[in-house]
Amino acid sequence: MHISSAIPARTSRSAADERKEGMDKPVHLVEFETMLLSRYQLSSRRRAHGMLERSSYLLLSRLAIDGPLSIRQLSDALHLDASTLSRQIGTLLRDGLVERIPDPEGGMARKFRTSAEGEQRLEAERAATVSGLECVMHDWTPQDVAAFADYLRRFNGSIEQLDGRPWPRPTTSGRLPHR
Repeated sequence: MHISSAIPARTSRSAADERKEGMDKPVHLVEFETMLLSRYQLSSRRRAHGMLERSSYLLLSRLAIDGPLSIRQLSDALHLDASTLSRQIGTLLRDGLVERIPDPEGGMARKFRTSAEGEQRLEAERAATVSGLECVMHDWTPQDVAAFADYLRRFNGSIEQLDGRPWPRPTTSGRLPHR
C-alpha cells in the first residue's frame, strides 16, 4: 500500500501553498524524514554490494516467518499480482534461494519455501543490516533505540491496519522463526 492512497482528495489548496507553510506541522517532518530514509534503500546499491534485491528480501522474509506459501497466498500477503510474483519467485528459484514443494497439507497448488541457501543469505543480509543500524545508532541510549523501534512498529501497524494486511512479526526474542 502506498501511504498516499489513504489520503482524501486534495482541497483547493495547492502543493506550493502547503509547502509555504513549511515544516511547521509534525506530519510534514515525518514525510520529509521518510523520504530521506528511502534514499538509503536503493536497489542499485544493494546489487553493487552483492545484497538481495528488495523484493527478494521481502519474499524470503515472509517465507521465513510463514513457512511454505503458494503464489496466491503470497499475492494476498504482499498485495502483488500473480504474474509479478511468478517472475520474482522464478528468479529466487534460479538463484537457489527458494524451493518448490508439494503442498504439505495435500492441496493442489505448489508451495515455495526458503532453501538452506536462501536462509543463509537472508540471515547474512539481516546481520549486515543490524550491524549498519548499530553503527548509525552507536551513540543512542538503549531506551532511545527501543522507543524508536516501538514507534516504527506502531507506524507500520497503522499502515497495515489501513491496508487490511498485517505483516507477521518476529518472535519476542526479535528473531524470525526458522521453519
